[in-house]
Amino acid sequence: MTFRFTSIGNSSAVPAYGRIPSAHILNFKESCFLFDCAEGTQMEMMRLGIRRSRIRHIFISHLHGDHYLGLPGLLNTLNLLHHRKEMHVYAFAPLKEIIETEMRISGHQFRFPLHFHDLQEEGSSLLLDETGYEVRDFPLAHRIPCRGFLFREKKTGRKIRPEKLAEYSIPVKEIEKIRSGHDFITADGRLIPNEELTREGRPPRSFAYVTDTLFLEALAETLQGVDLLYHEATFMEKDARRAKETCHSTAMQAARIASLAGAKKLVLGHFSAKYRDLAPLLDEAREIFPESYLSAPGRSFDI
Repeated sequence: MTFRFTSIGNSSAVPAYGRIPSAHILNFKESCFLFDCAEGTQMEMMRLGIRRSRIRHIFISHLHGDHYLGLPGLLNTLNLLHHRKEMHVYAFAPLKEIIETEMRISGHQFRFPLHFHDLQEEGSSLLLDETGYEVRDFPLAHRIPCRGFLFREKKTGRKIRPEKLAEYSIPVKEIEKIRSGHDFITADGRLIPNEELTREGRPPRSFAYVTDTLFLEALAETLQGVDLLYHEATFMEKDARRAKETCHSTAMQAARIASLAGAKKLVLGHFSAKYRDLAPLLDEAREIFPESYLSAPGRSFDI
């Protein structure tokens, strides 16, 4: 089943060297979730063949322009294209006012249901609890309130061993009960334990999105065992002082978080415009966490 992360924009603050600022798509079973929406997002989506109409949930980490300025344009385009399906935006409360003010001044109204969900500044919240997955947010340490997001697939039921269906002449009506953990009693009264009839399902998968933040060792507990971690890596280690001044992380710091969290794979992004060549950032991260990779416009990672 599809579970794929695709980077659309991986620059910090401003477009640079063909890189637009933050925007990323998570495809889960062909439903698309957008994480941040910088200026230029919808143009890059069109170039990459990502359909805007497949997005139902948009998560905006914080209200610096390089993370949300593309959202008014994206929503306006959907409106002009007579989009009708509902859209959910998870962001700090002022973003709703920004969007509604723009629409009021332009004399437009949304033709589709648009739902805003306010993010809180403290603690962790369950934002989405759906069949098959859930999404939580958690606090980051930036100059203004900023949130990270953790997307977890829910545990699947046990899998039926097909050969056992024939061996014990199990009727179709019993399959769901067996899948949910029940034993089976044959026609001659024998009890067949569930462990013989089934096997463990695939382990649930997870994705975490960590953007603008200082190095936070405590994040490792929140992110423990995550399959794919996207973590900002704005600066190289030689610029660690600048990273601290601007409340950002270095590539090595991102790698430390991935290592402490026991992540399976790390994707770096949110690169400063001072670096044309990103290879040195990757080299620094891999010194600590070998399974580190650079995000790039259109580059995808299966989870």
